[in-house]
Amino acid sequence: MYSREETQKLKREFWVTFADKYPRKWVLYDTKIKDFSFKFYVDNKKAQVIIDIEPRNDEIRKAYFDKLVALKNILEEEFIKDLVYEENHTLESGKTISRIWVEKVGAGVSNRNNWDAIFDFYNKNMHALELFYLEYDEFIKDIHKG
Repeated sequence: MYSREETQKLKREFWVTFADKYPRKWVLYDTKIKDFSFKFYVDNKKAQVIIDIEPRNDEIRKAYFDKLVALKNILEEEFIKDLVYEENHTLESGKTISRIWVEKVGAGVSNRNNWDAIFDFYNKNMHALELFYLEYDEFIKDIHKG
């Protein structure tokens, strides 16, 4: 078991190594939609590529989520399979958001032998989400039309 400091150091090294292997600018928070972002996540059990939809207004959050659900077949057939859609995901803080994600289980940050597999998973899946978003962003942004 790692101490908190060792875990933080390991995670920092993980992200630096990832950035070195894939030196590019990811969309992440630069979606041009407030509280709508792409994220990477890793712990000791899994790695995830995530879309978080976090507006405080539940109607706006639901409208964005519904837009992505409307595009689900296209997203899964042309870009990325095995996505999980969760309209009401509760964060540790208690805040409810909508989350869509894909994950690689059994590969964690604590085992350096997993890192390349995680990095490849991140690159493949985040790149696919970005391509999807670049193609459909106008439709997603326009929540007043359905």
